[in-house]
Amino acid sequence: MHTRSVALVLLLATAVPLRLAAAPQHKRETREQVVALEQQWRQAELGNDVPAMDKLLSDDYLGITGTGEVLTKAQQLDHMRLRQIVITSLDLSDIKVKVIGHIAIVNSLAKLEGSVDGHSMDGSYRYTRVYQHLPGGMWKITSFEATRILGGKKAQEIPAATDKAESPGSK
Repeated sequence: MHTRSVALVLLLATAVPLRLAAAPQHKRETREQVVALEQQWRQAELGNDVPAMDKLLSDDYLGITGTGEVLTKAQQLDHMRLRQIVITSLDLSDIKVKVIGHIAIVNSLAKLEGSVDGHSMDGSYRYTRVYQHLPGGMWKITSFEATRILGGKKAQEIPAATDKAESPGSK
């Protein structure tokens, strides 16, 4: 009995560090996969590649554009098909990937040139994209939000919003 207990303790003592050592390797591989998917997304945007984008987005995808529009997967793909969103230049930098279980969160800086419904959207944007590792083994984009970086203004230079609403007779 004592020999079995000692053997079990030794087995557990070696197994736990091996499992802990495997976790960073797994996260590093996941980060590399997600960064590769970011490049696939970039190429799909630049090439207006609807089939590629269809493969990248999850069925329950929701995205918030730099103009505040909320798009489902079907709407995003329709915007691409109808050329309502046209991106002619897209440079990504400052990519940070955080892996939490079956979720990967990407924060990045995107400098782009293009248009939405014929209106220029040239500029720099910070974005967050969320990938979910699905049961079939695929990583899919499940959420996206872009925020435009205003022409060099710092947050303290931008007027604060007010909660006070004008009443009809207050003018």
